[in-house]
This record gives sequence, C-alpha cells and structure tokens, in this order.
Amino acid sequence: MTQLPNCPKCGSEFTWQEGEQLNCPECGHEWSANGTSTADDDGLVVKDANGNLLADGDSVTVIKDLKVKGSSSTLKIGTKVKSIRLVEGDHNIDCKIDGFGQMKLKSEFVKKN
Repeated sequence: MTQLPNCPKCGSEFTWQEGEQLNCPECGHEWSANGTSTADDDGLVVKDANGNLLADGDSVTVIKDLKVKGSSSTLKIGTKVKSIRLVEGDHNIDCKIDGFGQMKLKSEFVKKN
C-alpha cells in the first residue's frame, strides 16, 4: 500500500483517494494526484451577469434598474461602481456608490468594465 501525501492546505495526514483526486476530510481541500489544486484558493468565486470572474477592486456597471430598499430612489441602469469588494452571502458585492452610499449588490445585476 502506498503512502498518500499530506494535505497541502492544512497538513492533515488523513487524506484519501477517489480516482485521480486526493481529498482531505478535515478541511475539504481537493487536488489531483499530480499536485494541481482543483478548488480556488480563495474559496470565493463570483461571476458577473456575463460569466466573467470578479475580483476585489474591479469596476462594474449596473445592467438593470434596481429599487433601493428603504428609499424612494432607484439605482439606474448604467451606473458605474468602482472598487468593489467581494463578500459571502446572497448580496455578494459590497461597494460605495456616489449619491447612494454604502450598498450591497447581487453579482447577477452587474457586468465587469
């Protein structure tokens, strides 16, 4: 029986193999037997309405008129948002919009500039 390598993420010795994939039961990390990781290292993958990957600091544009909860104003289509920050949850973009202040947006209503 061959000795499987320790998990590269947490160092656990309790790794197990399923086909060509190695798995860690402690942290859930998966990687292939040749050493390349199959999961994103950040763990947070956010895509815009067109399927482009978003990252912290990106600029995006709103693609749909959005009602602002608790306000009578509407966030209009074409509004540009600079320096977004990705967060976990249903509204996965945290940003500051001129004229509105701090807001959370859903990534499906924006496109990357």
